[in-house]
Amino acid sequence: QVQLVESGGGLVQAGGSLRLSCAASGRTFSNYAMGWFRQAPGKEREFVATINRSGTSTDYADSVKGRFTISRDNAKNTVYLQMNSLKPEDTAVYYCAGRSSYFVSSSLTEYDYWGQGTQVTVSS
Repeated sequence: QVQLVESGGGLVQAGGSLRLSCAASGRTFSNYAMGWFRQAPGKEREFVATINRSGTSTDYADSVKGRFTISRDNAKNTVYLQMNSLKPEDTAVYYCAGRSSYFVSSSLTEYDYWGQGTQVTVSS
């Protein structure tokens, strides 16, 4: 079992930046590929970014490419999402997720563990 706790959400103006963190505990963090997903009110949860176990491979949703960066520190059992040039449409609850695999994945159903989420609100 892996426990995931997100932090770093908040209210920011359009064009601003936030860095989300996801701290993992329980099993060996470096055994898991990680992902970030988000869910806006009235919408389905959607893929944002993913990183493989070693941190050498990443993938992003088209809507965030060039603005968001996913990274991980296996020594600190933490995965990050740096969000720059934020837009009102980025407003959502952001979830961290882990999967028992080396490889990246954009598929929500391939993740085994989920955090509780952190709210990001971008004002115009």
